Amino acid sequence: MLDDGSVDLFGGIWPFIRRFIVVFLPLWVFLIIYTLGVNVIIASIIAGASASTVVIFEKFKLNQDNSDS
Repeated sequence: MLDDGSVDLFGGIWPFIRRFIVVFLPLWVFLIIYTLGVNVIIASIIAGASASTVVIFEKFKLNQDNSDS
């Protein structure tokens, strides 16, 4: 199912920041690691893994919010 971005308009600024982080965090991680002189393939793997940390953080926060209710 496709995600409709207009639903997030009522959720405040965090949904927009989250989408921005998910899109651009791997790029920044890749650029930083690549400028440190690490191999391109290793830098790509680490950059790809950085996107999953945002998703894991979101799931953790959702579980916390659901358990508080």
